[in-house]
Amino acid sequence: MPIPMLNGDFLKYDNCHNNKIPPKTRYPPMTQALNATGRPIFFAMCEWGVDYPWLWAAEYANSWRVFQDIKNIWPEIRIIIDEMAEISHRSAPYGWNDPDMLEVGNKGMTHQQYVTHFVFWCFWKSPLIIGTDLDKISDEDLWILTRSELIAVN
Repeated sequence: MPIPMLNGDFLKYDNCHNNKIPPKTRYPPMTQALNATGRPIFFAMCEWGVDYPWLWAAEYANSWRVFQDIKNIWPEIRIIIDEMAEISHRSAPYGWNDPDMLEVGNKGMTHQQYVTHFVFWCFWKSPLIIGTDLDKISDEDLWILTRSELIAVN
C-alpha cells in the first residue's frame, strides 16, 4: 500500500464491533477500497495486536496497532516500551508498528516521563499522532512535541 506524504487522507479502521470477523479477513477489503480511490490515504489498522499484526499487516496497511488502548500513566508506558523491544524490528519503510497515540500534554505524567515517551515513539518510527488538545497544551509539553531533532529520527 503506498504511503501518502502530503495532502493525503488518514483512515483509522478500529477493531471495535468487529462481529468476530478475523482481521486477515476484515482488513483486505478496506485496503482494496482505499487503493481504488486513487487518492493518497494513510491506512492505520487497529486490531490491538491480537493476531500479531507485525508479522502480516504490512501487506494491507501503513501502520498497525500493536497493543490495547494506551493509558496516560507511566506504568502503562513502561509496559509498552518493554513489549516494543521485542517487535520494533518489524517496522520498515511504509509499514510501522503503532503503539498508539502520544499522551504528551494530557497531564498524567511528569515532564521527564513525557520526554521519554516521545523519544521512544520517535526512535521506533511510530506514527506521531498527538492525543491532546493543542489549544490547551502547555509550553513545556509543546516543547517536547516540537523537537525537530527527534522528529527527524522518526
